[in-house]
Amino acid sequence: MEQNRARQLQELITRSQLVVESADLINQALVHPTYVFENPNIGLAHNQRLEFLGDAVLDLVVARYLYDLFPDKPEGELTKIRAAVVCEAALARAAQQIDLGKYLLLGRGEEMTGGRQRPSILADAFEALIAAIYLDAEMEQAAKFIHGILDKEIEQASSCGNYGDYKTVLQERIQKQYTNNAQYTILEEFGPDHDKRFIAGVILKDKLLAQGQGRSKKEAEQQAAKAALEMFDERK
Repeated sequence: MEQNRARQLQELITRSQLVVESADLINQALVHPTYVFENPNIGLAHNQRLEFLGDAVLDLVVARYLYDLFPDKPEGELTKIRAAVVCEAALARAAQQIDLGKYLLLGRGEEMTGGRQRPSILADAFEALIAAIYLDAEMEQAAKFIHGILDKEIEQASSCGNYGDYKTVLQERIQKQYTNNAQYTILEEFGPDHDKRFIAGVILKDKLLAQGQGRSKKEAEQQAAKAALEMFDERK
């Protein structure tokens, strides 16, 4: 590993208060597939396998935390809270807390089109980083990292009452002002089958109010509803 890259990764390790034996897996967690595609002889693997594992580790840690934190809540409510915490938008915000985009290795096209701040790329890198920590330092350190960044998201999701159900909140808001209901449509889907992304639009009176992106159609619709709510709040 080049000295400049090693210094970058050590900066991230220090900033994130990580306890790891090696920076090699941390480096792999930050390699976007486009970088490998454009540099086939560099000898690096991209982060998609790590992202797959990190997704599972994240789900387990958050699920266990919610199980212990809310002994009286039923499974359905716990599922909604977890979904709000591990959605793409929340994970992208978590990545931004440690400026993760700064350390990504991207292909030229992604670099030029703002890939360092793209929510999908940040969310994937954050999950890959969790897997890297888990593989290097095991579950205790991975859980410590997750809690250090996501506990505030958990607190917000559990205290707001809607558990990230922005569609319901938006519908209630609309019904106070209009006779029409909000409708949702999938505007675009992209990515490989194992890592699909969807862009949804929320429509009111035949006009597109807002768009949202997610790893599932439901998540994309929720993010579109959230964007519409933020738009309504700005108009106040």
